[in-house]
Amino acid sequence: MAYFTNFKMVMLFTLFTLTSNAVFATEVPETNKSNKPIPEATKFVTQHKGTFNGKKLNYKVVAGETYLLDKNEQPTASIFSFDYLVGDEKNNRPVTFIWNGGPGSSSNWLHMGGYGPKRVVVPSDAAHPGTAPYELQEAPETILDITDMVFVDPVGTGYSRALGETESKAFWGLNEDASSIADFIAQWLTKENRWNAPIFLLGESYGTTRAAAVSKVLMDKHLINVNGIIFVSQALDYQGSSPYVDDNIVSYITYIPTMAATAWYHQKVDTSGSFEEFIDASRQFAVDELLPALFRGNTLSAAERARIVEGLQRYTGLSKQYIERVDLRINAFRFAKELLREDGIAIGLLDGRYKIDERDDVSADPKTDAAKVISPAYKAALMHYMRTDLNVQWQRKYLNPSDPALSSNWRWRTAPDGVSWEPKYVNTAPDLSYALRSNPQLKVMVASGYYDMVTPFFDAEYTLNRHGINADKIDYYYYQGGHMMYVHEPARVSLLRDTRNFIKELLAQNSEK
Repeated sequence: MAYFTNFKMVMLFTLFTLTSNAVFATEVPETNKSNKPIPEATKFVTQHKGTFNGKKLNYKVVAGETYLLDKNEQPTASIFSFDYLVGDEKNNRPVTFIWNGGPGSSSNWLHMGGYGPKRVVVPSDAAHPGTAPYELQEAPETILDITDMVFVDPVGTGYSRALGETESKAFWGLNEDASSIADFIAQWLTKENRWNAPIFLLGESYGTTRAAAVSKVLMDKHLINVNGIIFVSQALDYQGSSPYVDDNIVSYITYIPTMAATAWYHQKVDTSGSFEEFIDASRQFAVDELLPALFRGNTLSAAERARIVEGLQRYTGLSKQYIERVDLRINAFRFAKELLREDGIAIGLLDGRYKIDERDDVSADPKTDAAKVISPAYKAALMHYMRTDLNVQWQRKYLNPSDPALSSNWRWRTAPDGVSWEPKYVNTAPDLSYALRSNPQLKVMVASGYYDMVTPFFDAEYTLNRHGINADKIDYYYYQGGHMMYVHEPARVSLLRDTRNFIKELLAQNSEK
Protein backbone atom coordinates (compact mmCIF):
# COMPACT_ATOMS: atom_id res chain seq x y z
CA MET A 1 0.00 0.00 0.00
CA ALA A 2 1.14 3.55 -0.76
CA TYR A 3 1.59 4.71 2.77
CA PHE A 4 4.54 2.38 3.29
CA THR A 5 6.49 4.33 0.69
CA ASN A 6 5.52 7.58 2.37
CA PHE A 7 6.27 6.13 5.77
CA LYS A 8 9.83 5.35 4.72
CA MET A 9 10.24 8.95 3.67
CA VAL A 10 9.07 10.15 7.07
CA MET A 11 11.46 7.92 8.95
CA LEU A 12 14.30 9.08 6.75
CA PHE A 13 13.41 12.62 7.79
CA THR A 14 13.30 11.43 11.36
CA LEU A 15 16.81 10.14 11.62
CA PHE A 16 18.53 12.17 8.88
CA THR A 17 19.65 9.17 6.90
CA LEU A 18 19.68 11.16 3.66
CA THR A 19 20.59 14.63 4.87
CA SER A 20 24.02 14.54 6.47
CA ASN A 21 26.04 13.80 3.32
CA ALA A 22 24.25 13.33 0.01
CA VAL A 23 27.21 11.63 -1.68
CA PHE A 24 26.32 8.33 0.03
CA ALA A 25 23.14 8.04 -2.02
CA THR A 26 25.07 6.98 -5.14
CA GLU A 27 27.50 4.56 -3.53
CA VAL A 28 27.34 0.85 -4.23
CA PRO A 29 26.72 -1.10 -1.01
CA GLU A 30 29.59 -3.23 0.22
CA THR A 31 29.34 -6.94 -0.50
CA ASN A 32 29.42 -9.36 2.42
CA LYS A 33 30.58 -12.40 0.49
CA SER A 34 34.26 -13.15 0.90
CA ASN A 35 36.49 -16.19 1.17
CA LYS A 36 38.72 -14.37 3.64
CA PRO A 37 38.59 -15.61 7.24
CA ILE A 38 36.69 -13.38 9.65
CA PRO A 39 39.21 -11.58 11.89
CA GLU A 40 38.92 -11.18 15.64
CA ALA A 41 36.50 -8.49 16.76
CA THR A 42 38.05 -5.03 16.78
CA LYS A 43 37.94 -2.80 19.84
CA PHE A 44 39.49 0.43 21.06
CA VAL A 45 39.81 1.00 24.82
CA THR A 46 40.48 4.34 26.49
CA GLN A 47 40.49 5.51 30.12
CA HIS A 48 38.73 8.68 31.27
CA LYS A 49 37.82 10.76 34.30
CA GLY A 50 34.80 12.98 34.85
CA THR A 51 32.36 14.40 37.36
CA PHE A 52 28.72 13.55 36.77
CA ASN A 53 25.97 14.98 38.96
CA GLY A 54 28.61 15.83 41.56
CA LYS A 55 30.17 12.35 41.60
CA LYS A 56 33.79 11.91 40.46
CA LEU A 57 34.25 8.81 38.31
CA ASN A 58 36.98 6.89 36.59
CA TYR A 59 35.52 5.14 33.58
CA LYS A 60 36.63 3.38 30.47
CA VAL A 61 35.19 3.49 26.98
CA VAL A 62 35.23 0.35 24.88
CA ALA A 63 34.44 1.26 21.29
CA GLY A 64 34.25 -2.05 19.50
CA GLU A 65 32.52 -4.98 17.88
CA THR A 66 30.36 -7.73 19.34
CA TYR A 67 29.84 -10.65 16.96
CA LEU A 68 26.41 -12.21 16.58
CA LEU A 69 26.64 -15.99 16.21
CA ASP A 70 24.49 -18.53 14.38
CA LYS A 71 23.49 -21.95 15.75
CA ASN A 72 26.90 -23.28 14.70
CA GLU A 73 28.68 -20.51 16.66
CA GLN A 74 29.78 -18.83 13.43
CA PRO A 75 29.75 -15.01 13.21
CA THR A 76 26.90 -13.55 11.16
CA ALA A 77 27.23 -9.86 12.00
CA SER A 78 29.35 -7.33 13.78
CA ILE A 79 27.48 -4.91 16.03
CA PHE A 80 29.61 -1.92 16.93
CA SER A 81 28.89 -0.11 20.18
CA PHE A 82 30.34 2.61 22.37
CA ASP A 83 30.43 1.24 25.92
CA TYR A 84 30.86 3.64 28.84
CA LEU A 85 31.77 1.43 31.79
CA VAL A 86 32.25 2.32 35.42
CA GLY A 87 31.22 -1.06 36.76
CA ASP A 88 32.62 -4.55 36.33
CA GLU A 89 31.33 -8.08 36.58
CA LYS A 90 31.44 -8.02 40.38
CA ASN A 91 29.14 -5.13 41.30
CA ASN A 92 26.12 -5.72 39.02
CA ARG A 93 25.97 -2.06 38.05
CA PRO A 94 22.97 -1.18 35.85
CA VAL A 95 23.50 -1.14 32.09
CA THR A 96 21.45 1.05 29.73
CA PHE A 97 21.41 0.07 26.04
CA ILE A 98 20.83 3.15 23.88
CA TRP A 99 20.01 3.48 20.18
CA ASN A 100 18.47 5.86 17.69
CA GLY A 101 16.02 4.83 15.00
CA GLY A 102 15.37 5.50 11.33
CA PRO A 103 15.36 2.67 10.59
CA GLY A 104 18.88 3.31 9.39
CA SER A 105 20.37 5.65 11.95
CA SER A 106 23.52 5.20 13.96
CA SER A 107 23.47 6.19 17.63
CA ASN A 108 25.10 9.53 16.79
CA TRP A 109 22.20 11.73 17.92
CA LEU A 110 21.68 10.35 21.42
CA HIS A 111 25.43 9.81 21.79
CA MET A 112 26.60 13.30 20.89
CA GLY A 113 23.50 15.30 21.83
CA GLY A 114 21.52 13.52 24.49
CA TYR A 115 23.27 11.09 26.83
CA GLY A 116 26.99 10.89 26.07
CA PRO A 117 29.53 12.42 28.50
CA LYS A 118 30.44 14.97 25.83
CA ARG A 119 28.04 16.85 23.60
CA VAL A 120 28.12 19.01 20.51
CA VAL A 121 26.85 22.53 21.11
CA VAL A 122 24.23 23.85 18.69
CA PRO A 123 22.04 26.91 19.22
CA SER A 124 19.31 26.27 21.77
CA ASP A 125 16.93 28.70 20.05
CA ALA A 126 16.70 26.74 16.77
CA ALA A 127 19.06 29.07 14.94
CA HIS A 128 21.37 27.71 12.23
CA PRO A 129 24.47 26.10 13.86
CA GLY A 130 26.84 27.53 11.28
CA THR A 131 29.93 25.75 9.99
CA ALA A 132 32.88 23.89 11.50
CA PRO A 133 34.61 23.96 13.85
CA TYR A 134 31.77 23.00 16.18
CA GLU A 135 32.16 23.18 19.93
CA LEU A 136 32.25 20.06 22.10
CA GLN A 137 31.55 20.41 25.82
CA GLU A 138 31.54 18.16 28.85
CA ALA A 139 28.06 16.91 29.76
CA PRO A 140 28.20 16.48 33.57
CA GLU A 141 24.41 16.09 33.75
CA THR A 142 24.39 12.72 32.03
CA ILE A 143 23.43 9.48 33.77
CA LEU A 144 26.83 7.75 33.97
CA ASP A 145 26.87 8.17 37.76
CA ILE A 146 24.01 5.66 38.10
CA THR A 147 24.30 3.38 35.05
CA ASP A 148 26.80 2.17 32.48
CA MET A 149 25.80 3.11 28.93
CA VAL A 150 26.08 1.15 25.68
CA PHE A 151 25.36 3.12 22.49
CA VAL A 152 24.40 0.63 19.79
CA ASP A 153 24.70 0.91 16.00
CA PRO A 154 22.49 -1.66 14.17
CA VAL A 155 23.75 -3.52 11.10
CA GLY A 156 24.21 -1.18 8.15
CA THR A 157 24.86 1.86 10.35
CA GLY A 158 28.09 3.13 11.88
CA TYR A 159 30.76 0.43 11.78
CA SER A 160 28.25 -2.44 12.07
CA ARG A 161 28.23 -4.93 9.21
CA ALA A 162 26.97 -8.37 8.20
CA LEU A 163 29.80 -10.93 8.12
CA GLY A 164 30.85 -13.85 5.94
CA GLU A 165 28.14 -15.26 3.72
CA THR A 166 25.33 -13.50 5.61
CA GLU A 167 23.57 -10.76 3.65
CA SER A 168 22.95 -7.39 5.30
CA LYS A 169 19.26 -7.58 4.47
CA ALA A 170 18.98 -10.55 6.83
CA PHE A 171 19.01 -7.92 9.59
CA TRP A 172 16.93 -5.25 7.84
CA GLY A 173 13.35 -5.66 8.93
CA LEU A 174 10.98 -5.00 11.80
CA ASN A 175 11.30 -8.50 13.27
CA GLU A 176 14.83 -9.16 12.02
CA ASP A 177 16.17 -5.97 13.57
CA ALA A 178 14.54 -6.62 16.95
CA SER A 179 15.93 -10.14 17.02
CA SER A 180 19.47 -9.02 16.15
CA ILE A 181 19.52 -6.30 18.80
CA ALA A 182 18.19 -8.71 21.44
CA ASP A 183 20.89 -11.19 20.39
CA PHE A 184 23.48 -8.44 20.71
CA ILE A 185 22.36 -7.62 24.25
CA ALA A 186 22.52 -11.28 25.31
CA GLN A 187 25.94 -11.70 23.68
CA TRP A 188 27.21 -8.49 25.25
CA LEU A 189 26.06 -9.58 28.73
CA THR A 190 27.92 -12.86 28.25
CA LYS A 191 31.07 -11.18 26.95
CA GLU A 192 31.16 -8.68 29.83
CA ASN A 193 29.85 -11.10 32.49
CA ARG A 194 26.98 -8.75 33.34
CA TRP A 195 24.03 -11.14 33.30
CA ASN A 196 22.93 -10.18 36.81
CA ALA A 197 22.97 -6.44 36.15
CA PRO A 198 19.73 -4.38 35.98
CA ILE A 199 18.96 -3.65 32.34
CA PHE A 200 17.35 -0.56 30.81
CA LEU A 201 16.48 0.11 27.16
CA LEU A 202 16.50 3.64 25.74
CA GLY A 203 15.43 4.40 22.17
CA GLU A 204 14.52 7.41 20.09
CA SER A 205 11.85 7.48 17.34
CA TYR A 206 12.05 4.15 15.45
CA GLY A 207 14.33 3.24 18.32
CA THR A 208 11.21 3.17 20.51
CA THR A 209 9.53 0.85 18.01
CA ARG A 210 12.62 -1.33 18.36
CA ALA A 211 12.75 -1.09 22.17
CA ALA A 212 9.19 -2.35 22.58
CA ALA A 213 9.84 -5.28 20.26
CA VAL A 214 13.22 -6.04 21.82
CA SER A 215 11.72 -6.20 25.31
CA LYS A 216 9.49 -9.06 24.16
CA VAL A 217 12.25 -10.89 22.27
CA LEU A 218 14.57 -10.62 25.26
CA MET A 219 11.94 -12.22 27.46
CA ASP A 220 10.82 -14.97 25.08
CA LYS A 221 14.11 -15.88 23.41
CA HIS A 222 16.74 -15.10 26.05
CA LEU A 223 14.78 -15.17 29.35
CA ILE A 224 15.87 -11.62 30.16
CA ASN A 225 13.61 -9.27 32.12
CA VAL A 226 14.11 -5.56 31.48
CA ASN A 227 13.97 -3.24 34.49
CA GLY A 228 12.79 -0.16 32.60
CA ILE A 229 12.34 1.39 29.16
CA ILE A 230 12.83 5.02 28.15
CA PHE A 231 11.06 6.20 25.01
CA VAL A 232 12.38 9.43 23.49
CA SER A 233 9.88 10.62 20.86
CA GLN A 234 7.61 7.57 20.96
CA ALA A 235 6.66 5.75 17.76
CA LEU A 236 4.96 2.45 18.51
CA ASP A 237 1.63 2.55 16.64
CA TYR A 238 2.25 4.42 13.39
CA GLN A 239 -1.35 5.22 12.54
CA GLY A 240 -1.28 8.27 14.78
CA SER A 241 1.92 9.58 13.18
CA SER A 242 0.95 9.05 9.51
CA PRO A 243 -0.67 12.36 8.49
CA TYR A 244 -0.09 11.81 4.77
CA VAL A 245 -2.80 9.12 4.51
CA ASP A 246 -5.87 11.10 3.44
CA ASP A 247 -8.52 9.02 5.16
CA ASN A 248 -6.55 8.42 8.37
CA ILE A 249 -8.91 10.17 10.80
CA VAL A 250 -6.73 9.29 13.79
CA SER A 251 -3.83 11.44 12.61
CA TYR A 252 -6.07 14.50 12.22
CA ILE A 253 -6.72 14.15 15.96
CA THR A 254 -3.29 13.22 17.31
CA TYR A 255 -1.53 16.15 15.64
CA ILE A 256 -3.83 18.92 16.92
CA PRO A 257 -1.99 19.56 20.23
CA THR A 258 1.40 19.63 18.46
CA MET A 259 0.08 22.10 15.91
CA ALA A 260 -1.38 24.15 18.78
CA ALA A 261 1.98 24.23 20.59
CA THR A 262 3.80 25.19 17.39
CA ALA A 263 1.29 27.91 16.54
CA TRP A 264 1.71 29.24 20.08
CA TYR A 265 5.51 29.27 19.70
CA HIS A 266 5.26 31.31 16.50
CA GLN A 267 2.56 33.57 18.04
CA LYS A 268 -0.10 32.71 15.48
CA VAL A 269 -2.70 32.05 18.19
CA ASP A 270 -3.81 33.87 21.34
CA THR A 271 -0.90 33.53 23.80
CA SER A 272 -2.35 35.66 26.60
CA GLY A 273 -3.12 32.68 28.85
CA SER A 274 -1.26 29.63 30.12
CA PHE A 275 0.58 27.48 27.59
CA GLU A 276 -0.24 24.25 29.44
CA GLU A 277 -3.92 25.15 29.71
CA PHE A 278 -4.02 26.01 26.01
CA ILE A 279 -2.49 22.64 25.10
CA ASP A 280 -4.86 20.77 27.39
CA ALA A 281 -7.82 22.58 25.84
CA SER A 282 -6.56 21.57 22.38
CA ARG A 283 -6.51 17.94 23.52
CA GLN A 284 -10.11 18.19 24.67
CA PHE A 285 -11.22 19.90 21.48
CA ALA A 286 -9.53 17.24 19.34
CA VAL A 287 -11.19 14.33 21.15
CA ASP A 288 -14.54 15.75 22.20
CA GLU A 289 -15.38 17.87 19.14
CA LEU A 290 -13.16 17.23 16.11
CA LEU A 291 -13.15 13.44 16.30
CA PRO A 292 -16.98 13.08 16.32
CA ALA A 293 -17.25 15.69 13.56
CA LEU A 294 -14.82 13.87 11.25
CA PHE A 295 -16.59 10.60 12.00
CA ARG A 296 -19.93 12.09 10.99
CA GLY A 297 -18.58 13.61 7.78
CA ASN A 298 -21.17 15.26 5.52
CA THR A 299 -23.97 14.78 8.03
CA LEU A 300 -22.70 17.75 10.08
CA SER A 301 -25.04 20.70 10.18
CA ALA A 302 -23.80 24.08 8.99
CA ALA A 303 -23.75 25.36 12.58
CA GLU A 304 -21.76 22.36 13.82
CA ARG A 305 -19.28 22.70 10.98
CA ALA A 306 -18.81 26.40 11.67
CA ARG A 307 -18.07 25.61 15.33
CA ILE A 308 -15.39 23.08 14.31
CA VAL A 309 -13.83 25.56 11.88
CA GLU A 310 -13.61 28.16 14.63
CA GLY A 311 -12.02 25.64 16.99
CA LEU A 312 -9.42 24.59 14.43
CA GLN A 313 -8.58 28.22 13.76
CA ARG A 314 -8.28 28.89 17.51
CA TYR A 315 -5.79 26.08 18.03
CA THR A 316 -3.83 26.01 14.77
CA GLY A 317 -3.71 29.66 13.75
CA LEU A 318 -4.72 28.80 10.18
CA SER A 319 -7.36 30.76 8.29
CA LYS A 320 -10.99 29.67 8.15
CA GLN A 321 -10.75 29.65 4.37
CA TYR A 322 -7.88 27.15 4.43
CA ILE A 323 -9.63 24.96 7.00
CA GLU A 324 -12.73 24.86 4.83
CA ARG A 325 -10.70 24.03 1.71
CA VAL A 326 -9.09 21.02 3.40
CA ASP A 327 -12.49 19.86 4.67
CA LEU A 328 -11.51 20.13 8.37
CA ARG A 329 -8.60 17.70 7.78
CA ILE A 330 -5.32 19.51 8.46
CA ASN A 331 -2.36 17.53 7.18
CA ALA A 332 0.45 18.13 9.71
CA PHE A 333 3.16 18.24 7.04
CA ARG A 334 1.19 20.81 5.04
CA PHE A 335 0.68 22.74 8.27
CA ALA A 336 4.46 23.18 8.34
CA LYS A 337 4.21 25.10 5.08
CA GLU A 338 0.93 26.90 5.75
CA LEU A 339 1.48 28.34 9.23
CA LEU A 340 3.94 31.06 8.12
CA ARG A 341 3.09 31.08 4.42
CA GLU A 342 2.38 34.82 4.42
CA ASP A 343 6.00 35.35 5.48
CA GLY A 344 7.30 32.96 2.81
CA ILE A 345 8.63 30.66 5.55
CA ALA A 346 8.33 26.90 6.16
CA ILE A 347 8.85 25.41 9.60
CA GLY A 348 10.58 22.19 10.59
CA LEU A 349 8.97 18.78 10.85
CA LEU A 350 11.36 17.27 13.36
CA ASP A 351 11.23 20.51 15.31
CA GLY A 352 8.62 23.15 14.49
CA ARG A 353 10.76 25.91 16.02
CA TYR A 354 13.12 25.85 13.03
CA LYS A 355 12.40 27.99 9.97
CA ILE A 356 13.59 28.01 6.37
CA ASP A 357 12.97 30.35 3.43
CA GLU A 358 12.21 27.96 0.59
CA ARG A 359 12.34 28.90 -3.08
CA ASP A 360 8.81 27.68 -3.78
CA ASP A 361 6.30 29.67 -1.74
CA VAL A 362 3.17 28.10 -3.24
CA SER A 363 3.82 24.39 -2.75
CA ALA A 364 1.42 22.52 -0.47
CA ASP A 365 4.09 21.22 1.87
CA PRO A 366 7.80 21.80 2.62
CA LYS A 367 10.38 20.45 0.18
CA THR A 368 12.89 19.90 2.96
CA ASP A 369 12.96 19.75 6.74
CA ALA A 370 14.22 22.98 8.27
CA ALA A 371 15.43 21.08 11.36
CA LYS A 372 17.96 19.02 9.39
CA VAL A 373 20.49 21.87 9.65
CA ILE A 374 22.01 20.31 12.78
CA SER A 375 23.09 17.15 10.90
CA PRO A 376 26.57 18.35 9.81
CA ALA A 377 27.40 19.48 13.35
CA TYR A 378 26.52 16.09 14.80
CA LYS A 379 28.44 14.21 12.11
CA ALA A 380 31.56 16.36 12.46
CA ALA A 381 31.47 16.18 16.26
CA LEU A 382 31.22 12.38 16.35
CA MET A 383 33.96 11.80 13.78
CA HIS A 384 36.29 14.19 15.62
CA TYR A 385 35.43 12.76 19.06
CA MET A 386 36.01 9.17 17.93
CA ARG A 387 39.51 9.96 16.68
CA THR A 388 40.71 12.33 19.37
CA ASP A 389 39.03 11.14 22.59
CA LEU A 390 38.25 7.47 21.93
CA ASN A 391 41.30 6.73 19.75
CA VAL A 392 39.22 4.90 17.15
CA GLN A 393 41.84 4.57 14.42
CA TRP A 394 40.07 2.50 11.79
CA GLN A 395 39.86 2.69 8.02
CA ARG A 396 36.37 1.20 7.91
CA LYS A 397 33.80 3.78 6.83
CA TYR A 398 31.44 4.97 9.56
CA LEU A 399 28.00 4.79 7.92
CA ASN A 400 26.14 7.92 8.98
CA PRO A 401 23.92 8.08 6.87
CA SER A 402 23.39 4.35 6.70
CA ASP A 403 24.15 1.82 3.99
CA PRO A 404 22.33 3.29 0.95
CA ALA A 405 20.62 -0.05 0.31
CA LEU A 406 19.04 -0.24 3.76
CA SER A 407 15.92 1.85 3.24
CA SER A 408 14.78 0.20 0.01
CA ASN A 409 15.43 -3.28 1.43
CA TRP A 410 13.82 -2.77 4.84
CA ARG A 411 11.25 -5.49 5.50
CA TRP A 412 8.05 -4.39 7.24
CA ARG A 413 6.35 -7.74 6.71
CA THR A 414 5.59 -9.43 10.04
CA ALA A 415 4.44 -12.80 8.65
CA PRO A 416 6.74 -15.43 7.09
CA ASP A 417 7.02 -15.62 3.33
CA GLY A 418 4.35 -17.85 1.84
CA VAL A 419 1.85 -16.90 4.51
CA SER A 420 -0.94 -14.48 3.63
CA TRP A 421 -0.34 -11.04 5.09
CA GLU A 422 -2.34 -7.86 4.68
CA PRO A 423 -0.14 -4.75 5.09
CA LYS A 424 -1.09 -2.57 8.04
CA TYR A 425 0.33 0.19 10.17
CA VAL A 426 3.46 -0.76 12.06
CA ASN A 427 2.58 -1.36 15.70
CA THR A 428 4.79 -2.78 18.46
CA ALA A 429 2.57 -1.55 21.30
CA PRO A 430 1.20 -5.09 21.77
CA ASP A 431 4.78 -6.27 22.35
CA LEU A 432 5.17 -3.67 25.07
CA SER A 433 1.83 -4.65 26.59
CA TYR A 434 2.99 -8.28 26.65
CA ALA A 435 6.27 -7.35 28.35
CA LEU A 436 4.52 -5.19 30.95
CA ARG A 437 2.06 -7.95 31.82
CA SER A 438 4.78 -10.58 31.98
CA ASN A 439 7.09 -8.44 34.11
CA PRO A 440 5.16 -6.55 36.83
CA GLN A 441 8.27 -4.57 37.87
CA LEU A 442 8.73 -3.03 34.42
CA LYS A 443 7.83 0.63 33.89
CA VAL A 444 8.14 3.01 30.96
CA MET A 445 9.24 6.64 30.73
CA VAL A 446 7.91 8.60 27.73
CA ALA A 447 9.78 11.79 26.77
CA SER A 448 8.11 14.02 24.16
CA GLY A 449 8.86 17.35 22.55
CA TYR A 450 5.97 19.79 22.15
CA TYR A 451 7.10 20.83 18.64
CA ASP A 452 7.72 17.36 17.15
CA MET A 453 5.60 16.93 14.01
CA VAL A 454 7.02 13.50 13.17
CA THR A 455 6.07 11.69 16.39
CA PRO A 456 3.45 13.93 18.06
CA PHE A 457 3.18 13.81 21.85
CA PHE A 458 -0.59 13.30 21.83
CA ASP A 459 -0.06 10.17 19.74
CA ALA A 460 2.12 8.80 22.54
CA GLU A 461 -0.76 9.30 24.95
CA TYR A 462 -3.28 7.82 22.50
CA THR A 463 -1.10 4.77 21.85
CA LEU A 464 -0.07 3.98 25.41
CA ASN A 465 -3.56 4.51 26.83
CA ARG A 466 -4.71 1.57 24.72
CA HIS A 467 -3.52 -1.98 23.99
CA GLY A 468 -4.32 -3.14 27.51
CA ILE A 469 -1.50 -1.06 29.03
CA ASN A 470 -2.09 0.02 32.63
CA ALA A 471 -1.79 3.78 33.14
CA ASP A 472 0.31 3.39 36.29
CA LYS A 473 3.07 1.74 34.23
CA ILE A 474 3.68 4.84 32.08
CA ASP A 475 5.31 8.13 33.13
CA TYR A 476 4.96 11.05 30.68
CA TYR A 477 7.37 13.98 30.40
CA TYR A 478 7.12 16.98 28.06
CA TYR A 479 9.81 19.38 26.85
CA GLN A 480 10.05 22.69 25.03
CA GLY A 481 11.76 21.16 22.02
CA GLY A 482 11.10 18.93 19.06
CA HIS A 483 11.95 15.36 18.05
CA MET A 484 15.47 15.79 19.44
CA MET A 485 14.33 17.87 22.40
CA TYR A 486 17.88 17.80 23.78
CA VAL A 487 18.86 20.37 21.13
CA HIS A 488 17.11 22.89 23.41
CA GLU A 489 19.50 23.24 26.35
CA PRO A 490 16.93 23.54 29.18
CA ALA A 491 15.12 20.52 27.73
CA ARG A 492 18.36 18.52 27.56
CA VAL A 493 19.08 19.16 31.24
CA SER A 494 15.51 18.29 32.20
CA LEU A 495 15.52 15.12 30.07
CA LEU A 496 18.68 13.87 31.76
CA ARG A 497 17.34 14.72 35.22
CA ASP A 498 14.06 12.95 34.53
CA THR A 499 15.80 9.89 33.08
CA ARG A 500 18.13 9.70 36.05
CA ASN A 501 15.25 9.96 38.54
CA PHE A 502 13.25 7.33 36.62
CA ILE A 503 16.12 4.85 36.75
CA LYS A 504 16.86 5.59 40.42
CA GLU A 505 13.21 5.07 41.34
CA LEU A 506 13.06 1.66 39.66
CA LEU A 507 16.35 0.58 41.21
CA ALA A 508 15.09 1.63 44.64
CA GLN A 509 11.85 -0.31 44.16
CA ASN A 510 13.83 -3.36 43.08
CA SER A 511 16.06 -3.19 46.16
CA GLU A 512 12.98 -3.19 48.41
CA LYS A 513 11.68 -6.52 47.10
